[in-house]
Amino acid sequence: MRNSRSDVVEAALRVLDDHGLEFCSMRRVASALEVQPSALYHHVPNKQTLLALMADEIVRGVATTGEDPAAVCRSLRGALLSIRDGADVVATASAFRLGASSVEARLAQLVGADGARTLLLYTFGQAQATQTQMQAYAIGALPDYPRGDPAGDLAGGFDRGIAIILAGLEASGR
Repeated sequence: MRNSRSDVVEAALRVLDDHGLEFCSMRRVASALEVQPSALYHHVPNKQTLLALMADEIVRGVATTGEDPAAVCRSLRGALLSIRDGADVVATASAFRLGASSVEARLAQLVGADGARTLLLYTFGQAQATQTQMQAYAIGALPDYPRGDPAGDLAGGFDRGIAIILAGLEASGR
């Protein structure tokens, strides 16, 4: 069976969700596809490109229509939390400027380039912290979460942080 680039990205996302970013190697992705690692390089030139394609797939469904930057950030947070280490993948791709982010472009239209970058960095950081906390609870490294779902409980703090950033942008004339 011949694999496509989308097959490689799909397999990489499965490996990511099963093993985390630390263990998402080209060798492991190739194994998931039952091919030799060299076969992957027919579809992606290097791991950085694969990482960018994974990030694009993670954020593909983010709602960027509408005029509410907070809604865009909530949608992005949901996408990042939908897959293990999704926040790390997307934040890394963004930091390395691997590809162009339609989410960042839309936020820049709504709040300017500096505001967009600030909202993105806050969203990435908060989603990474949420994922770390959820993983720690899942493996028993932290006591049982006292109120149920840490992702849901942390969403309230996320919304308050977004509101603070947006208020600051508005106060500064953005």
